[in-house]
Amino acid sequence: MSKIYRYTLSSTFEESERVPDIAEKIAKECSLNEEETDNFMLLLSEAVSNAIDHGNEGIPEKKVFINVTIDPDKISSSVQDEGSGFNPQATKDPLSENNLLDTGGRGLFLLNEIADSVTYSENGTKLSFTMLRSVGS
Repeated sequence: MSKIYRYTLSSTFEESERVPDIAEKIAKECSLNEEETDNFMLLLSEAVSNAIDHGNEGIPEKKVFINVTIDPDKISSSVQDEGSGFNPQATKDPLSENNLLDTGGRGLFLLNEIADSVTYSENGTKLSFTMLRSVGS
């Protein structure tokens, strides 16, 4: 049976600091194992930070909408901002020699490396990721 969680955050540093507690609460209620909890917390934190910093440009009045669905076999999350959007294909490759000292693009790279799937919609204002859960979790 699915468990659904919804949160709305303002675009402030203080609100982004709530994300680990939110992830931990969900992990406990849904009996996520340690690896699932760590990866979920990292992915959700990165997605929310990007939405606040890049999408909403830190404007406190703009909101970030988080939706999480926990199923026995997967964790599905979406994070949407109220920004103007972006083209994910236009982000820099952080592993390219020219970009090694540039911090841009590392969060998206991390999301793509850890999540089992990452998609963008709503003109790039909505990022969705899925993590498959371990059998027997």
